[in-house]
Amino acid sequence: MSDKSKSKNKNKNKDSQLVIRINKKERDEFVSLCDELDTSAAREIRRFIRDFINQHD
Repeated sequence: MSDKSKSKNKNKNKDSQLVIRINKKERDEFVSLCDELDTSAAREIRRFIRDFINQHD
């Protein structure tokens, strides 16, 4: 499978955005920590949302 195909499949289920406003310092610290942990801020926020939903179902 080519990189383009993988990218299209990854975004297939992601058809909506959530825009939030947060403190710049907190955002920068969060993004920096995600980088240190070899993950992305978006991935961790999506994981938080899935966990939150599962806890409250």
